[in-house]
Amino acid sequence: QVGVLESGGGSVRAGDSLRLSCAVSEHAFSIFAVGWFRQAPGKVREFVGAVSRTTSETTYVDSVKGRFTISRDTAENTVYLQMNSLKPEDTAVYYCAGSGNYFSNILSYWRLAEYAYWGQGTQVTVSS
Repeated sequence: QVGVLESGGGSVRAGDSLRLSCAVSEHAFSIFAVGWFRQAPGKVREFVGAVSRTTSETTYVDSVKGRFTISRDTAENTVYLQMNSLKPEDTAVYYCAGSGNYFSNILSYWRLAEYAYWGQGTQVTVSS
């Protein structure tokens, strides 16, 4: 069984930065991509970005491009979401998820249904 655990959330002001971490434990070789999602109160869970564990390619939703960066520490089986220039509209619970499905195109990893392994979420609050 694959375990996924996020950490690093918190409360910041607009313009600040935060880095979230996602530790993927046990049987990590069965994960082909790690995605980040977020869910604001009263809204559906939305895709933020993803990284391929085979090619390290990344993809992002337009609203975070240029502000958020996903990176990997292969030795630690950890994926990071660096969030810069945060805005109040970035406030949400952020989830990390692992996908056991292989796609050659990183763009295919935007769908929630592709992810079987989910963390418990970490709250990010951005005040104006």
